[in-house]
Amino acid sequence: MELNIQSEDKEIIDSFLDGNNSAFNIIVLKYQKRVYWTIRKMVVDHDDADDITQEVFIKLHSSLKDFRGESMLFTYLYKMAINYSLNHIKKNKNKMTREVPIDNEFTDKYSDKSESDNEMEITRKNKLIADAILVLPDQQRAVFNMRFYDDMTYEEIAAVLNKSVGGLKANYFHAFKKIQAFLKEKKLKGFID
Repeated sequence: MELNIQSEDKEIIDSFLDGNNSAFNIIVLKYQKRVYWTIRKMVVDHDDADDITQEVFIKLHSSLKDFRGESMLFTYLYKMAINYSLNHIKKNKNKMTREVPIDNEFTDKYSDKSESDNEMEITRKNKLIADAILVLPDQQRAVFNMRFYDDMTYEEIAAVLNKSVGGLKANYFHAFKKIQAFLKEKKLKGFID
């Protein structure tokens, strides 16, 4: 049977481990965008997110033989992506400013130029939320992104970050309050209530 991105992860991994190097390309095709956007929500710069995405897949290539399948492959990749992103943020604290907002990159690329006023308002609100997330401490930023955008449970987040559920709930609560304060200051109270 020929492998493709619809193939089961276990089949693709087994094929790679049996010497089929092209099977790894299928893993990259299958998960590259999701890994990139996980990282992109954490770091400021597109090029940095791209570099970190490459690092994650390079690490996966060398560590796939150790993958025991106790979690889904994307969970394994997600954990790597978050950890690499947090390490990047720590190393580059002084240059963490967003020159081009993440939503502008996306909407400029995919939006119709005749955007309605409502769509423009949503875009503006999304930009403000992205800007608010940037001012969060690293841990709070990670927890907020995983909970708010990725809709992960606290137990899932705990497994990724190796932290207690209680601590993560506190991180999310503080992050949420900081974002609310930021939005209130910008006259968008109630947008994420």
